[in-house]
Amino acid sequence: MNDLHQARPLTLADVAARPGDFYRIVTLPSGEKLTFRPLQPDDATQLVTFLADLSPQTRAFSTFPSYDLVMAQELCAAIARYDKLRLVATAGECIVALFELSFDLTDNDVTRYYSYDIPLNAATDCRFGPTIADAYQNRGLGSRLLPLVFDLARRFGRCRVILWGGVMAHNHWAIHYYLKHGFEMIGEFRNDANIVCYDMITAIPETPCNTNTKPGV
Repeated sequence: MNDLHQARPLTLADVAARPGDFYRIVTLPSGEKLTFRPLQPDDATQLVTFLADLSPQTRAFSTFPSYDLVMAQELCAAIARYDKLRLVATAGECIVALFELSFDLTDNDVTRYYSYDIPLNAATDCRFGPTIADAYQNRGLGSRLLPLVFDLARRFGRCRVILWGGVMAHNHWAIHYYLKHGFEMIGEFRNDANIVCYDMITAIPETPCNTNTKPGV
């Protein structure tokens, strides 16, 4: 994620064409060094291992249609084809985290946030969802990666980030993490599984965009 000094916001095609420009090394509190980079088309083998190894509890909080090779191949095949930027953290050859940004909003998102008196803007808002391997949870990885995600979202011309599908009300660790990093809890809803979730939003630091938000958002 080197400075590209681009004259326009980044696009998914830019990242796909020059993925090496977006590699970063992160160091955990333990001293372990990981690589944070865009998902690549040939990552399916490593990605299926990551998905298959997720515990039932982690799967409950970060749901995918499946956790098999088909899912991994679909995610890799979707690179630069739709609205999503997927980034992975790797330890050696192993994927240990998958962070997802969506540069599109759902009708449900727009409707819910409008009910909170926070109109969303598809041109300047985006959705975010992380999944971290069980062995790397509670080790400071999320705190190391989130500023890098914010930086990329800003370079895509985004000003605010909302949680992808909200955060489940019983996922206390995740709620603490988001509050620690500047997200505000602004509403409650039930998802398709009838689970209570909280909507959370944050303004990306040092974003020059002009948005209509409630004070403090």
